[in-house]
Parts: sequence; C-alpha cells; structure tokens
Amino acid sequence: MSLIDRHEALATLEGMLAGAVGGKGRVALVSGTVATGKSELLHSLAERAVELGALPITATASLAERDLPLGVFGQLVQDAPLVLEERDRAMSLLEEGARTVTSSGPEAETLNQVDAQIVHALCTVLLELSERHPLMIIVDDVHHADRPSLLCLAYLSRRVRFASIIAMFSHSDHGRYAESSFATELTRYPHCREVRLGPLSPAGVMEMVTARLGAEAATLFAGDWYAYGGGNPLLTEGLIEDHRRAVRAAGGETPATLVPGDGYGQAVLACLRRADPRMMRVAWGLAVLGEPAQLDQLLEVGPEYVGRELHSLELAGLLTGGRFRHEAARTAVLAELGAGERGRLHRRAAELAYGGGASTTQVADHLLHADTVSEPWAVEVLEDAARHALRDGRVEPAVEYLRLAWRVCTDERQRVKITTALMRAEWRINPSTPTGHFPELTDALRRGHLRGSDAVVLAKAFLWHGRFDDARDVLGRLNETGEEPDPETVTELVIARPWLRCTYTPFLSHLRQTTGEQSRGAILSVAADRRLESAIALAAVLTRGPRQEFAGAVERILRGSRLDEVSMDTVENALLALTYGGRSDKAAPWCDLFIDEASSRHAPSRRARLSAIRAEIAFRMGDMLGAEFHARLGLDTIPVSGWGVAVGAPMAALVMASTAMGRYDTVSDLLDQPVPDAMFQTRWGLHYLHARGRYSMATGYAQLALRDFQRCGELMGTWNLDVPGLVPWRVEAAEACLRLRRPDQARRLAEDQIRRCASSSPRVHGMAMRLLAATSDLRHRPMLLRQAGDLLQSGGDRYELARVLYDLHETFHALGEYRRAAMIAGRARAVAQECHADPLTRALSRDTEPNALPAPAAAADASDDTSILSDAQRRVAVLAAAGYTNREIADKLYITVSTVEQHLTRTYRKLNIASRAELPATLEPGTTLPV
Repeated sequence: MSLIDRHEALATLEGMLAGAVGGKGRVALVSGTVATGKSELLHSLAERAVELGALPITATASLAERDLPLGVFGQLVQDAPLVLEERDRAMSLLEEGARTVTSSGPEAETLNQVDAQIVHALCTVLLELSERHPLMIIVDDVHHADRPSLLCLAYLSRRVRFASIIAMFSHSDHGRYAESSFATELTRYPHCREVRLGPLSPAGVMEMVTARLGAEAATLFAGDWYAYGGGNPLLTEGLIEDHRRAVRAAGGETPATLVPGDGYGQAVLACLRRADPRMMRVAWGLAVLGEPAQLDQLLEVGPEYVGRELHSLELAGLLTGGRFRHEAARTAVLAELGAGERGRLHRRAAELAYGGGASTTQVADHLLHADTVSEPWAVEVLEDAARHALRDGRVEPAVEYLRLAWRVCTDERQRVKITTALMRAEWRINPSTPTGHFPELTDALRRGHLRGSDAVVLAKAFLWHGRFDDARDVLGRLNETGEEPDPETVTELVIARPWLRCTYTPFLSHLRQTTGEQSRGAILSVAADRRLESAIALAAVLTRGPRQEFAGAVERILRGSRLDEVSMDTVENALLALTYGGRSDKAAPWCDLFIDEASSRHAPSRRARLSAIRAEIAFRMGDMLGAEFHARLGLDTIPVSGWGVAVGAPMAALVMASTAMGRYDTVSDLLDQPVPDAMFQTRWGLHYLHARGRYSMATGYAQLALRDFQRCGELMGTWNLDVPGLVPWRVEAAEACLRLRRPDQARRLAEDQIRRCASSSPRVHGMAMRLLAATSDLRHRPMLLRQAGDLLQSGGDRYELARVLYDLHETFHALGEYRRAAMIAGRARAVAQECHADPLTRALSRDTEPNALPAPAAAADASDDTSILSDAQRRVAVLAAAGYTNREIADKLYITVSTVEQHLTRTYRKLNIASRAELPATLEPGTTLPV
C-alpha cells in the first residue's frame, strides 16, 4: 500500500468511523515508520470522538511493559465506562488471565488453549458496552503490546464486524515489527484497512510550521525546516521549540539562522526510544563513526542488518545519505550512549580507522574518546594529528592530542619531546599555561633527556616569563653538552641569535656559538629560512637603522608567511622591522591581515601579540583611538600574568595613547599595576620607560620624565640598539630639558638626534626639528616648523603633526601675524581632533584670540566641495591655506609666482571666496593639509 499524508489518513479514518457508528464495525491499522505522526493522528481522533458519535477507549503499549500479561487490554478495560458489576467481572477476568499465563509458561500453544475462555469473556465486556455506546478503541504502538493482550485484540477485531466499534491500532512497520503476526492477521480481515503514513512533504512541513509560528518564520527558513527535520513531525516540533527559545533569548528578535538545539536533539532521541532497539544500536554506531562505512565491523553484525536499520532511519527522516541531518542529532545520540560502551566503540573505531588507512586526525579523534589507549602506534598517530591540527589552526584539538600522547607514552625521551610540543601548542592559547610544564622539563634537562632544539624552546619560555636565571641555566647546559648539535638544533641556535639580539640583548653572550660550517647547513626548510630572514631584518633595523629597499624585502617575507606552528616569530619580527623602520603605513595592513588569520585559527595568544604590535603602529600614525583599542584587546585577550616581560608592549602603547588623549586617571591606574623587574632588561622595558616618561611630562613632572628618557638612552647605548626608530629618547629628553629651562642641553639633544636620522626616519627627524625650532630664534622658527611638518606629513604621524601645527600657530602669534596664526590654529585643531588629542585641542581653543583678525564670516560658509579643483589648484591652495607666501609656494612647487596667482584666483572663484584667509579648513575630505 502506498504512503498517504495526514489529511488523507484523517478523512479515511473518519469515514470508517461513520460506518462503525452505523453498526458496521471496522478495524484500522495505522502503520508507518517511527515518529511519522501515527500517535498524533490517533490522539486527534480520540479528542474528536464524541462529536463524531463514538466513545473513545484508549491504551498505549510500551516496550518496558511488554512482559506484563494483559497489561494493554487492562488499560482498555479501565478506561471503559463500565457499570460496577461489569467492572468487577472484568477485573476478575484480568487477574485470572494473568495468573493463568504466569503458571502456563510462555509457550504459544499452551497460552492459546488456556486463555481461550478468558479472552472470549474479556472481549464480550467491550462488545456488550458497544451495544449501549458506539466505541472507538485505540491502541497506540500495538507492536509493543504483550502477547495475551494481542490475542484479545485479535479476537475482538474479528468480532467487531457486526458491532458499533472501530478499532484503531498504530503499528510500526520497521525492523522486526514489520512482519508481525498480529499485523499480518489483521490485514486479512475484509473489514480491516491499513493506512500507511509517510513523512510530511516539504509543503506539509511548511503548513505545520506556519500553523505554529506564522508565515514569516516558515518562509524565512523555508529550506531548513525540511532539511533538518526530513518531514518527521516530531523533529519539526523540536525545531519549532528551538526557534521559540532562540527568539526569547534574543529579546523577541528573529534570529538570522535556524539552529537546531536541545529540542531537536531530544526529538531525535524520542524517535529512537520508540523504535526497535536495533535501530538505536545502529544510530549509536553511526554517531561514533560519523558515516556508515565500516559500521557493520564496528557493531560486529552483518551488512544486511546495518543496511536494514539505516533504511529505517532514512525513512524516519533521521538520516539523509547515511548521515545525521545535523550535528545536533549526532551529539544527542552520543550523549545517550553510556560512557563505557561509548569508549569501547571509539576504541574499536580507532582500530578500524587505523587499519583502513584513515587520516591520523580521524584516528586521533576516536582515540580521544576511547576507554583505553594501549596500541603501539597510538603515540605516533596522536603526534602527527597534532602537527596537522596546528598547521590548520585547530589549536585546542592539537593540545588534546598531545596531552593524550603524553599520558600514554612510555618512552621518557619521547615524552619530553611531546611535553615541549605541548608547551608550544598551549602557548598559542595562553602563554601562562605552559609554566606548569617547567618543573618536568627542568628535571628532564638535568637528567640529560632534554637537549638540542627542545632546550632552546624551554630557554625562550623562561625568558618570556622573566625567569632569567633558569634561562641562563638552560643555555649553559646546552653549551656544556659537548655533543655536535643536530641540524635542527643548529637551525634554532642560528635563528635565536638575532632574535636575542633584538629582544633580550643581555643574554646573547650565553647562547652557544655555532661554527660557520654548521650555520651554512642549518636551514632545513623554507619556513626556517623566513624565520632567520625576518630576525636578521629586525636586528639590522635596530642596530643600523633601515636601509634602502628594506621594506620590499620584509614584505616579501610577510607575503610568503602564514601563522602555522613555526612562523609567529617570522611575522612578528617582520612587522616590527617595518614599524621600527619607519614604515608603519606598510605594517598596518599586514598586521590587520594576520590578526584576522589568528582569530580564524583560534589562537588568542598570537592575536594578542599582534594586537600589541598593531597598537604601536597606530600610535606612530597618530591614531590614538586605534592604539587604545588594540592595546586593550591584547591585555584583555591574555591576562597580565600571561604576558610575562612582554607586558611592556601593550601597556606602553596604552599609556602613550591615553596620555595623548588626556586620560591621566586611566594612565595612573595602569602605571600602578606591578610589572616584572626583568622587563627592564628587554626591549619591551624601553617602550615602558618611554611611555612612563611621556606621562610624567604631560602631568608636570619633567625631572622624572628626563630620568626615564635618559635611562632609555643608557640601555639602548649599552645594547647597541640606539636607533631613532626604536625609541626617540633624545627628542623626548630635549623636550624635558626645555621644560626644565635648559635650552642649550635641549638643542644639543635635538641636533644629535637630527644627525642620527637618515632619510628613512622622517617621523623622528620631524619631531627633532620641532624641538630644534623651540630652541631657535623666533624669526627662524616658522621655517624650521614647516620643515618639521613636511617631514611628519611624509612620516605619517598625525599627532606629531598636530603638535608642530600648534607650535607654528604660537610662533605666528608671537610674531604678530595673527591672521596666519588663526589659519594655522584651525588646521591644528582639525588634526588634533582627528587624533582625539584633547589636551592639544583645549590648548588651541584657549590660545586662539577671538578678536585677533578673525577670518571673515564668509569663510565659514565657503563651499566644502573641493572636488571642482584641479590637482594643481589644490596643491597651491593647500600651501596657501597653511600660510606660505606666493614666492614660497612657487619655490616648493617649482612653478612661477604668476602661475601661483592664477591658480589662487581660479580657486577663489570656484569656492566663492575672496581671499586665502577664507580657504576651508580641509581641501580634501579626511585629509590633513601639509604645512
């Protein structure tokens, strides 16, 4: 018989009921796979029984009560509206029948002979009742009924043909229930009709969802309702409940996606619990494997067995293509499986996967959940799976693989290597976590089990956490081994030398020196070569300053790098080389790219370290809000304890940015937090001293500031890292000297800084020129400040440009050139506001005199549409607005004075203004005017 939908089935059964009410009894066998709506259909008819002219009597069979004699038929008797005398007689018959069954044993022939009279008497009770009221007898899940009850129901079904009774039985047609003798017998009766329910069609699902949630929700996730539920009404109800919960959790807002959750998972389990236990067993096996391949071997049954149950699961809508329709279904089924059996199945699955040549990741995933792991190949598989996971950015699974490998490994030397790999993997999540391995690794070092490149890794971890004595001990033992280092160790030593040179300079002397021959053969891979290149590039920038074309070479390194398990140093060193080399504009997009990659790879430690670099880049570009955001992101991602001595990086950037924005209370709180004393023996300590000095200067403690700046200079000189791009301590010290009324000393510092600035350090050069101007005669300051502005415009530092513009405004004001001063003040305010430099903005507002030749009102109304200007007109207008004379503009642009005048005349006409005093504050949206 073909499958029909719920509406057609309901109409068929109502028609049969009408005939039964008229005295033509009927039997209906409502069949179908699990959870296709059989029970719901019968319950709906039971609720409508009275209006349809019948009295409902219901019973529900269950697998748990299958051994209870006459249990199901007893439910019908108890539900029937019998008079007291009839009820007493029926209950006596039930008790007698149960005793007879118990005493006669389970053999079918004996049971039939013994119970014949009792069966007849029990059925007569209901047949007599139908003479007073037409009956609707409903038994749900009749395939679970006890055998004595089935005998009674079969007998009653034969007798209802001429009674006012319709007997309806829901029956599962999957598994071992499909060919039950009860169902086969019923379908032979001429007054019986089988109604086979199928799953809901896509249209039927939409109708069901629309009735529950409305048309909008049904249409919004139109494809998903059927894709996840497979037309199974119970699964669809679970999805509907999950959607309602999601809407409540979102405060009444409809979520963007339909996400199956606990309701869906529970619906899946409800379907399986109502099915043949063999179907549940196959579902468990499928949940463990994830796919049907080797399922028969896992469960140790025949392929026909598995194929039959998988087909039933497909019909029930639980599977599609041999897999669960959603991971939530698989998760729910696994949770239902007992821990012991789940572990056994995963162990067996791991053995099958390994024997079948599956990937190490697939095998390792099963090993993680196995009850025991004792296979000799397990450790090697877990280590390889961890390497692949780290390469793919799956850090947490990699950590789990390595932890299990460590637990089951019996070889002590191999176990030490696993611990080192585990420490490096955990570092990606939180650098403070690996400290728990320090005692084990230190002990292994002393016993000679930790050597070579693994010892270098341990030394670097000690350095990060400021445990310098331990780091010296590791490096010392590495030097004392007397053994010829292996190529991997030589590689690490070669790369570590420039890295230490840039970051932990005092420890460079403790590192084992490799011979020239060893160094030449050390690089084993392209990744290692890039690591070395980037470390050398950073060392070169910090010891000699950037050279021509260095940025292109560093970008080539970045272009070929990804955040795999070995390249974080590569990326970090390359980004810092660009930053310290005065190319923050090139470093910023690369850093953003790698931050996104770190986020997608779920590597919070790496994301935090990159955020600290991005904060430094943002500060050097005058983006104070960006610097604050990235620095806080770094400190929020890794706790301060996890940063070790590197905490100076995000802390310094946050202090510098907050100081520039005038948030002194915030800075005070930051500087009150303790930092490791060991930090001041590292490059990060220089940044911290610089930031603390800036704050002291801003709050009126110039002497304290000078002390920090001079300490920076001493350390940078001692470490041979005294380059302008790292920390411009001479500029900062010069400003402190000015505050302390030591102009001669300030001038010497500024001139010294200028001499050290090559053409590749325009930012620091411009900062030094500003201080040189402050120590020069008033009439020479405009020229020096304009030069400073040009340099800072080229260097890309908006904040330092705003400071130059402020000094230029004050200089013009002191010279009595109030109109120029007013124009420059407007430019300075625009840049300061863009940088959120509130103290500078307030100073400009306070210093600007409203009566000092203000610009005409027309200037405020001048058109801001500067797109009508040609490029040549805009260049001339920019310089004119900055206060340059026509002759000066002509000299800078290499044109004639007459050409300047013509460009200005056309500009005034296009902008509808009368003079250069009325030029708008910005001649290009979002672009600051050069000076």
